[in-house]
Amino acid sequence: MQIYSFSPFGYEGSLVTVEVDLRRGIPAVDLVGLADGAVKEARERMQAAIRNSGFDFPQERVLISLSPADLRKEGAGFDLPIALGVLYAGKQLSDEESISVEKDDILVMGELELGGRVRPVRGVHAAVATAMAAGIRRCIVPGGNAEEAREIAGMKVFGANNLEEAFEALENEEVFKEKSVPKDESIEDLDCDFVEGVAFSKIASGYEFNEVKGQSKLVRGLQFAAAGGHNLLAVGAPGCGKTMAIQKLPALMPLLTVEEAQPVTRILSIAGLLNGKKSIVREAPFRMPHQTASIEGICGGGTNCRPGEISLSHNGVLFLDEAAEFRTSVLQMLRVPLETGRITLCRAGRSTVYPADFQLIMAANPCPCGNYGSKTKLCLCSARSVELYWKKFSAPLLDRVDLRVRIENESGSNDSVSTEELRIPIAKAVKIQRMRQGKKNSRLLPDEIVKFCKLDKECQSILNDASLRFGFSPRAVSSCLKLARTGADLAQSKDIRAQDLVEAIDFRKEFIEEV
Repeated sequence: MQIYSFSPFGYEGSLVTVEVDLRRGIPAVDLVGLADGAVKEARERMQAAIRNSGFDFPQERVLISLSPADLRKEGAGFDLPIALGVLYAGKQLSDEESISVEKDDILVMGELELGGRVRPVRGVHAAVATAMAAGIRRCIVPGGNAEEAREIAGMKVFGANNLEEAFEALENEEVFKEKSVPKDESIEDLDCDFVEGVAFSKIASGYEFNEVKGQSKLVRGLQFAAAGGHNLLAVGAPGCGKTMAIQKLPALMPLLTVEEAQPVTRILSIAGLLNGKKSIVREAPFRMPHQTASIEGICGGGTNCRPGEISLSHNGVLFLDEAAEFRTSVLQMLRVPLETGRITLCRAGRSTVYPADFQLIMAANPCPCGNYGSKTKLCLCSARSVELYWKKFSAPLLDRVDLRVRIENESGSNDSVSTEELRIPIAKAVKIQRMRQGKKNSRLLPDEIVKFCKLDKECQSILNDASLRFGFSPRAVSSCLKLARTGADLAQSKDIRAQDLVEAIDFRKEFIEEV
């Protein structure tokens, strides 16, 4: 039997072989394999944990090798595999019969307390998925990470609460339990609401759109964003309600399918953000970083290439409130991930690729003072300051935003619609897209746009006129077609109608002549 552990680096990470050799010599523990400070300290922790758990620590000289040797090992997750490796080597030395017994390889992760208890660690979901791909079918993880590990179909998992339980599990195949991952959304134990056969999270307090008064166009834009995965920019004066409305968007987002949820759960596991969740993460992420965020905080980085906000938003939403206050370099960095759905990070001769298929939602004022274009208030900004304000976004970035909504304070208007009512057409549209092309309309490729967004002569004439009038780029034309397809799906129309295309053009051209 070979014991493996896991060294997290980027999205992929690497399996690490833990080997222990007992030999004659002055009793000591030698650790080789390019270990960082936390792993080197495992020598002292595992010795104390072994003795305090009632085991005898070997009196021979102990050599612990972590391979591959040129891969830097980091984190406290190596405590338990090293301790089990030492105990197993000692048992082999004293029991010759055990040497001839062949056992399957096993993945082990866990941090040890001095008393022998096993503490949860981050990255278990990623480690188990990597081990499964390598043909390893058993794992011992901390009890607090057991349910997380069982979400990988086919993996037999034992959740150890202490070192004694973990060592006994090495010899007992019956304690390993396997859980099959459900393949559909209609499972009974999923705590959610089903609308037209599509799963949504239950409507929590603060997520009711009835509270949004007089902002019908913004609410309609959010409905498009939730149904088709389109990027959105909301521009309006301070206090008009754009942030409040956008923060309710998670209530309109369908729960992720199992295939969509697996990479989301892996990323959160690597970042240590699962927070004791008992299953894979089915809610679409909604991240809202502060305006002072750095490039590394948004795109990811650090010594071990931790995920940034755009990867933590994978298959979900990245919301930039007061977007113009973010650094220009941060905003421009978003362009490539928006186009490719992934980001490559390079550190010290190594690279990793994180998925970053996120939906960008931005809210901004029309100018530094917020009154530009207002019918009731005076803008005190110079033309130069307004120009510099909008130059932070750049044309290439704005060109990737499908929905542009200009918001006015509609005093006295009480028009509103409930979250439950908004969900019904969204659920129908999502169901249509999953059956038709298996992905959201915003992710359609050029050949798929030609196939699924066909126009009749009237619609083609409308689009050509709008393209000339507003100077649409080829990307803007594609954006209009995808928006029109989403509008038709919301109305359950097989073909794109004239009113769908007109509405799409209206969203695309918003405030283009003013800013």
